Amino acid sequence: MRPTVVYVHGNGNKVRSELLKSQWDTALFGRDMAEASRMAYWASVRYPEPLPDLRPDPLDGRTELIEETPAALDRAATEPPEDFVARTLGEARLDAGEISLEGRTGADESALVDWLRNMTYLADTLAQAGEPEEPGAELPLESLPLPRSGRTAVFRLLVKHAFKDVHAYFFGGAGPAMREVVEETLAGVDGGPLVVVGHSLGTILAYEVLMEQGREVELLVTVGSPLAITEVQDHLARPPAVPAGVTAWHNASDLRDLVALDHTLRPEYAPQERVTDLLVTNDSDNHHGISEYLSQHEVRAPVQRIFDGTG
Repeated sequence: MRPTVVYVHGNGNKVRSELLKSQWDTALFGRDMAEASRMAYWASVRYPEPLPDLRPDPLDGRTELIEETPAALDRAATEPPEDFVARTLGEARLDAGEISLEGRTGADESALVDWLRNMTYLADTLAQAGEPEEPGAELPLESLPLPRSGRTAVFRLLVKHAFKDVHAYFFGGAGPAMREVVEETLAGVDGGPLVVVGHSLGTILAYEVLMEQGREVELLVTVGSPLAITEVQDHLARPPAVPAGVTAWHNASDLRDLVALDHTLRPEYAPQERVTDLLVTNDSDNHHGISEYLSQHEVRAPVQRIFDGTG
């Protein structure tokens, strides 16, 4: 039977499911995969309407439509990190309503707040590193071609939405409905080799569902994942391990990706021989973009071998 790939998208609102699936297909395979691919589209659990078709998604590394006012840009450039952390946490709590641990380990959200703080300080470091020492000097390779206020806004936008959606998943009661989307998408796949590809928060959803189901998966691919972060692991329903049905797990990250602050799953997820950690170069605007991850040879080649029958 032919292989199937199931995608699990990451943080924030997205374009409609069919268009998002086609975008991932094109990035990973260079063409639309029709019925050979499925998108576990959980954005509708958190957001009432999808993004417009023609609007770039800044959380996936495209900054064209970050329509910040001058005042907002000034605040993004000057707001102290701890004030940003406190404001983001307050917004997440307000969005979540009453905090519910859903029976997960951990007494409160304090560990996750450490992740928010670490992301924020890395974001500010990257934004500051882009300042050329002399007028007219070239920006470092890793910097965005934006003034510092713009770079800070880009990075902090990613931090805010990454944290708020992860917070909603673990503490806001959204987790069961988000996992149900993944469960239903997997249930629609009948036979044949299965590949699961997750991005960002989507890697947590995919991982927890596969841990629960024990579903046979020939290849699990995670990109831009926070699963190596201790503060995230503290809130997983089960201790870290390779899901029983997963034959091989490839985890790819960019060193500048704010969400994937720790880049090595292998030490914590046994059996280690099933896990391959890959460092890649993601030159999207915030180094977290999904299209840039999926277009990496190290990410594409193992998936394509399965679909070509050579894997």
